[in-house]
Amino acid sequence: IEGDNLEVLKLLQRGYHGKIKMVYIDPPYNTGHDFVYKDRFGDTLENYIEQAGLMGQSNADTSGSYHANWCSMMYPRLRLARELLADDGAIFVSIDDNEVTNLTKLMDEIFGERNRIALICHKARASVSNDKIISPNHNTIAFYAKNIESLEAIRKTIGLDPNLEGFDLDDADGRGAYRLVPVDGPGGAKKGNPFFEFLGVEGYWRFSKETMQKKYEEGLVVKRGNSLYQKYYQSAAKQTRRTVTTWWDDAGLTSTATSRLKELMGGATFDTPKPIELLERMLKMITFSSDDCIVMDFFSGSATLAHAVMNINREYGGQRKFILVQLPEILDSKAAARELGYDNLCQIGEERIKRAGDLIVSEINESNKQLALGELPITIPDVGFRVLKLDSSGILCPEPGRLLLERVKPDRTDQDIIFEMMLKWGLELTYPIEKMEINGYECYSIAGDALICCMKPGLTVQTLNEIAELEPDRVLMLDSILDDTLKLNALQIFKRVEERTQKKIDLRTV
Repeated sequence: IEGDNLEVLKLLQRGYHGKIKMVYIDPPYNTGHDFVYKDRFGDTLENYIEQAGLMGQSNADTSGSYHANWCSMMYPRLRLARELLADDGAIFVSIDDNEVTNLTKLMDEIFGERNRIALICHKARASVSNDKIISPNHNTIAFYAKNIESLEAIRKTIGLDPNLEGFDLDDADGRGAYRLVPVDGPGGAKKGNPFFEFLGVEGYWRFSKETMQKKYEEGLVVKRGNSLYQKYYQSAAKQTRRTVTTWWDDAGLTSTATSRLKELMGGATFDTPKPIELLERMLKMITFSSDDCIVMDFFSGSATLAHAVMNINREYGGQRKFILVQLPEILDSKAAARELGYDNLCQIGEERIKRAGDLIVSEINESNKQLALGELPITIPDVGFRVLKLDSSGILCPEPGRLLLERVKPDRTDQDIIFEMMLKWGLELTYPIEKMEINGYECYSIAGDALICCMKPGLTVQTLNEIAELEPDRVLMLDSILDDTLKLNALQIFKRVEERTQKKIDLRTV
């Protein structure tokens, strides 16, 4: 979606409230040259100085609202993002040292400190910057839950793929390969671990004495030397997710991401793209068991999230969907991307999604040509996407005292009006829109008759009867194609169907 993300987030509330499984954003870091969102900020320098009690003191910043402007920009967007998140959803926000303190305060206020899962350290740079006392080689990723209880309830589904190496032991008893893991209780009494003697070994243990005895009788606890171990089977490991740490030094570097994007796009297009491995890690953590969920990035930049979603769908299957929002920021006249024909940032992201999708399809087709006898072909994931642009309403409102004969703006298409009404009705923007003929009349069917739109002249009573027999949830008709008689007939036709089916049909004209 091309447009100011604040307005877009507002428009998405009805259709996507509580539906987004994961949000990732990489907002402006407020470094002085990346702040392009022109919200109206209320604080003046004088007001800031007065409120902060700094009157009569020198101030190093030339703008008293230097950080306040950034916070004022971020606050409503994060607030709206929280409303879009599912109850078991999560949000990741990348930031550098410049605003990490303020971001944490904002996130604590909006999401609640109790929902802060971690501040992750992502190593984004390998080289050393010698122009500073300490070379800043990492970014911080604020990781918050919408509702920590809901996320805890599905904790076993969160994490990375299990490590299946080191399962070298096998008792040939049908249980399969295993490895030995300690059963001592780290932390001892401080963690409340029980202390007792078992098999001649005294210490703090992970389990109660009764549980230890039961596991021993089942052949799961063994003694090696003066230590006790539990058998951890590979079959059990396959059913669990590997816990992630807060130190991410293997989730891709910015320099590598830049090189890969350059190769994909046929030239330099974006200075600091996020590594695709970073976004894939988040998707593996949060969406592994939700393979038909929706994820979102409303500072989408070079569209790394979309690329990562398609890769994950390819690797694990599923129909994860993405919503990206980006301001169509005009590129600098000297930007390298200009030489490749790009005028704004959205064009780069859209082309990246196309090329990434084409590459995935090409690679799968090539693999399917080399299948062994009896081997099933790899399924090609959905790599299609829609591009929408934020604009004013295409439906005119009549002015007091004036008769409005045509309510649709002359420069708007049928699909413009359909998408606008889908938003107002709370329908997802990915729903299929299909042209269909009913009794020779061409209309539109959205999401399997969830909405039928009549936009063209020539609508008849017979056609309305046939539309009503489809029992759609909603019907939209342009006011300009109806006369008074046809309006009354439409009301009576759909009312009869409602009485017969006991199903409400939402009928609207614009």
